[in-house]
Amino acid sequence: MSEEPLVLVDVRGAVATLTLNRPKALNALSPELMDELVAAIAQCDADEAIRVLILTGGPKAFAAGADIKAMSQSTPMKMLTSEIIAKWDRVRDCRKPIIAAVSGYALGGGCELAMMCDIIIASDTAKFGQPEITIGVIPGAGGTQRLTRAIGPYRAMELILTGDMISAQEAASYGLVSRVYPAEELMAAAQAMAEKIAARPPLAVRMAKDAVRYAAETTVREGLEIEKRNFYLLFDTYDQKEGMAAFAEKRKPEFRGE
Repeated sequence: MSEEPLVLVDVRGAVATLTLNRPKALNALSPELMDELVAAIAQCDADEAIRVLILTGGPKAFAAGADIKAMSQSTPMKMLTSEIIAKWDRVRDCRKPIIAAVSGYALGGGCELAMMCDIIIASDTAKFGQPEITIGVIPGAGGTQRLTRAIGPYRAMELILTGDMISAQEAASYGLVSRVYPAEELMAAAQAMAEKIAARPPLAVRMAKDAVRYAAETTVREGLEIEKRNFYLLFDTYDQKEGMAAFAEKRKPEFRGE
């Protein structure tokens, strides 16, 4: 009998839900799990029928961190040549929006994985943190950079240097999480949000994601240039013509993704 997949994929309409599936290990992010996740995201990204992805874990853990046992005896050269972090970057490079739906622990690599997504929503049971300092290292998959941009340098410095966790409510007040739901409502809320985004013109969604990413990762001047470019390019699409015509004619637009 073959082993159960480490990432479960469920497609409903234009929305694909990817569920991390190592519950006994609290979804620790082993190299094998990350390989399956990257492959699943690439497949969804290439499927034109899929417009939005949801990434989630289980009720106890979104992902409790990287697989420490797998890396504890590693060497600098092994870490460098294995491209472990490069694989993680492919999550961020997905052209389609990814919503992280977080319940339970999102710690270390789990928190970093959530921050590679475009929107983070959480259940009221969620806990976020970067506890790498407690085992003698620092965040290595974007934690020092993305957390700082999300919540500011002083709060990020406190969390990274102490290794403390914060609740979903604290994460929302800091700006890391956009919405908090009761645990039993989280996935329905994620699906509803994904379906709303999926109903928007996909080329405009892609251009908007691109521009917002630049805002988080470059200077204002560079970001403004990307925004203008993407705005202008959309005037060469069917959906722009249809959207503006529908607005003028007071009817619902029918977007084609063209």
